Amino acid sequence: MPATPPKATYRIQVRPGFDLDATAAILDYLADLGVSHLYTAPLLTATPGSQHGYDVVDHRAVNPELGGEAARQRLLGALRANQLGLVVDIVPNHAGVAVPSANPAWWDVLRRGRDSSYADWFDIDWDRGRLLLPVLADDPAALDDLKVVDDELRYHEHRFPIADGTGDGTAADVHDRQRYELVSWRRGDAELTYRRFFAIAGLAGLRVEDPAVFAATHELILRWAAAGEVDGIRVDHPDGLRDPAGYLTRLRAAAPDAWLVVEKILEYGEELPDWPVDGTTGYEALAAVGGLFVDTDAEGDFTVLDTQLAGHRTSWEDLTHATKLAAATGLLAAELTRLAALAPEVPTEQARSALAELAAAFEVYRGYPPHGARHLAAARSEAGRRRPDLAGALDAVTRRLRDPNDELAKRFPQLTGAVMAKGVEDTAFYRWTRFVALNEVGDSPAHFGVPPAEFHRNASAQQVRWPATMTTVSTHDTKRGEDVRARLAVLSELPGRWAEQVKTWMEYAPLPDPAFAHLLWQTAVGAWPIERERLHAYAEKAAREAAASTSWADPDPAFEQAMHAVIDRMYDDPSLHDELTELAAAITPAGWSNSLGQKLVQLTMPGVPDTYQGTELWDNSLVDPDNRRPVDFDVRRELLARLDGGWRPPIDTDGAAKLLVVSRTLRLRRAHPELFTGYRPVPAHGRLGRHAVAFDRGGAITVATRLPLGLARAGGWCDTALSLPVNEVTDLFTGRVYSGGETPLDDLLSDYPVALLAPPTAAVEAAS
Repeated sequence: MPATPPKATYRIQVRPGFDLDATAAILDYLADLGVSHLYTAPLLTATPGSQHGYDVVDHRAVNPELGGEAARQRLLGALRANQLGLVVDIVPNHAGVAVPSANPAWWDVLRRGRDSSYADWFDIDWDRGRLLLPVLADDPAALDDLKVVDDELRYHEHRFPIADGTGDGTAADVHDRQRYELVSWRRGDAELTYRRFFAIAGLAGLRVEDPAVFAATHELILRWAAAGEVDGIRVDHPDGLRDPAGYLTRLRAAAPDAWLVVEKILEYGEELPDWPVDGTTGYEALAAVGGLFVDTDAEGDFTVLDTQLAGHRTSWEDLTHATKLAAATGLLAAELTRLAALAPEVPTEQARSALAELAAAFEVYRGYPPHGARHLAAARSEAGRRRPDLAGALDAVTRRLRDPNDELAKRFPQLTGAVMAKGVEDTAFYRWTRFVALNEVGDSPAHFGVPPAEFHRNASAQQVRWPATMTTVSTHDTKRGEDVRARLAVLSELPGRWAEQVKTWMEYAPLPDPAFAHLLWQTAVGAWPIERERLHAYAEKAAREAAASTSWADPDPAFEQAMHAVIDRMYDDPSLHDELTELAAAITPAGWSNSLGQKLVQLTMPGVPDTYQGTELWDNSLVDPDNRRPVDFDVRRELLARLDGGWRPPIDTDGAAKLLVVSRTLRLRRAHPELFTGYRPVPAHGRLGRHAVAFDRGGAITVATRLPLGLARAGGWCDTALSLPVNEVTDLFTGRVYSGGETPLDDLLSDYPVALLAPPTAAVEAAS
């Protein structure tokens, strides 16, 4: 663990439309909010026009579209002036190659092939012939559009280098002499000769396991860390690396004092390997916190509804096996082919099938010691159950996979992570729509909510093992914003009403894919009111990701027209619009309660809390790119100033109550970290105790309401109370002082559904 991990971070999606100077201009607001560190998207030079920065093309310089090195220096000055630190995002697994001319290393590889000094940078299978680039139209005559211009090969807007001495003749002749081959975009998934990030041809895998590649691609970031200009590093997608443990050991040695967190997505019950890091980027916290506000008793009702809508019972296990197998054999067919070639003792098609089945049956992203052997054994058992005809091939490849020194064993884990991401996150989450509040990165739709006792067990363990891990409830990768999920959680408290309403809507405005229709109606209710164009854009992406009735590769115009027509009816049909508005309005107050509760729990539980840009107010964002929309920081400044002037807003005013919770909590954590050094559940006494979740972090006591509709139906808190310390404590949100002992919850939570109790002097500091 670093000497001083951050107290709290604030994530900014630095991009060409919101560059380093724009970021510097809001640092005074972030300091007032209470964070200790700015946490940025990648800063290195990315593909021109990139809105996210995960497609780095030049590791030697700050992205000029963000303002370049001069703007970074101005940002550093502003950070120092506001006493803030910096956490940066790095991308070791892949580099951007969609615009070859922007990436000097890739350009040189295309020009010189294996003779390039950068040939070892990229994970290329040189033994399979020319480097395939899937950029052509799906048309046999596409090569006719090639031209030679300024000693480059051009295909419309695409530019490619020409090797020395190969530029004579027709464009087709020139093309045939190159170390690369331009092919149809449809051939990419099946035939590419380089490892990609998932199935994105424009992101080529890097070989950072090579010390020279590591040094070249990390030199600038590590220089910043050594100079004290970077306090923390967030590592993107370590599961994609050939040797994550070795990479992280090297990174830790190079940056021994940095706070180091990894974007490792843990499946339900999985633990982070014993790596030299401070923790993860917090998806497991997202799952635990969100699940805490879902009524676990409603699982049966939603299962029945899902069965009725779909016309059949859907098995999560069978669905995910099918979607993962489809990812392995379709989107990731090129990677599968490369692996199968490493097992020549098995007939090629049998090797492909066996490896695909094992990947589809793998229950985590990838196996790591000491549990990796267990996961492989479970996958072998499940694959054998589903495909007994492959017993011989499965045994043969499994023997190879058990040997950590075998090349097949080193590469196979890179496939399983990609299969999980593409098959589950990006496909099954859009097909299995029983209750979409749980269809989230790091969560499992098969586990319907998190009981308080389970949450407390996990939080206690986290305090012991990973006290400096990051926690979050929203990121740029979440499928729905935290407040959308919080409102959807309310539906778990009224399954009967929801079932009746959604059946009526689906009959009134039918869609030929009932599972997707259920997702669409849930999303609309969760985000309403939402701009029409945003819902259209979300639905198109979600439907194509599901790849059930339409897809990215082969859009179905008829289905998509019907889908967009349903959305238009939500806005244009008066009765439908009124019903949707009425239901959304009915569950919104309870949704606000859940939002405040999950935010407070996340900000105060063990770990370093991150706040994603803009989420300190109500936020109805959906999946990327919707969650990268511009944030109005002027509004947030004004509201924070009013709060600091003594205003205590009603819960329904512009999200100001959420800003109150976020700012006071973050300020307390920053000013008094000693109040957050332990973890002890605080039980609620009384017949409605299940509606409260409370814990003591070592002096700061969190109290939140859960299942607010059920609480209201029971008539309120009645006799339910908390046992508070005998010394005085102050609620940071209301300023009320409590003298300890049995404190009725109807008193403690009379203004807001949450409370944060701390010693009076600390509470006064947090309010100022």
